[in-house]
Amino acid sequence: MIGYICVGTNDLDRAVRFYGELLGLLGAKPFFKSDRGVGWGVSPDKPMLSVLKPFDGRPATAGNGSMVALAAADPAQVQALHAKALELGARDEGAPGPRGSGFYGAYFRDLDGNKLSAFCMIKAP
Repeated sequence: MIGYICVGTNDLDRAVRFYGELLGLLGAKPFFKSDRGVGWGVSPDKPMLSVLKPFDGRPATAGNGSMVALAAADPAQVQALHAKALELGARDEGAPGPRGSGFYGAYFRDLDGNKLSAFCMIKAP
């Protein structure tokens, strides 16, 4: 159902470095590049995440209540994504761990304040 999502940035070079390294842990590669942004994906038939300078030329702002969730293979990958994000300068919004009903997740904000989650579904004990 979701084709792609976009998050805004005020520093494209910095955001491209952040997302390039972070999404590389999921096997994502750039599918498009322009003077306004870059979009990463794992294959052309799967959803893509893009980071873009706003089209209207005004400053990018983080949406209150908006969040991008990155699907991970397992808890170890959730932990790796969270650790890599923090290493790259992201702000912690919730350490990796079970959140109930078989959901395992971690939360952080990117360098522009956009909220992201890394998650996977696990069998409940």
